[in-house]
Amino acid sequence: MAMTHAASGELIDVRPLGPALRETRSSTLVRADHLEVFRFVLIAGKTAPDHKASGALTLQCLEGAVELDAHGRTQSLRAGDMVYLADAEPHAVRAMEDASLLVTVLLRRV
Repeated sequence: MAMTHAASGELIDVRPLGPALRETRSSTLVRADHLEVFRFVLIAGKTAPDHKASGALTLQCLEGAVELDAHGRTQSLRAGDMVYLADAEPHAVRAMEDASLLVTVLLRRV
């Protein structure tokens, strides 16, 4: 089954998942030439190891809590917190609690 992404003008629900969080998979919400937006779901204790995005990005914590390793330091993000990372900034994310993040990547041209 092909994954569908939101079309221009289509409403997207990014409210907290609550009890459904543990059964929800990460998913891409918007994909366009220079933009990708996805909901990243990470269960407590799980890690997204050190990696780089192919563009500048924002991470917005929608629910739960994560630790972000970037710029040589660790920061905690909780619901309502957002951070910006420059193009290709190495980073890792660890879930301290079940969490969902809204990730927006401004893709660079290759």
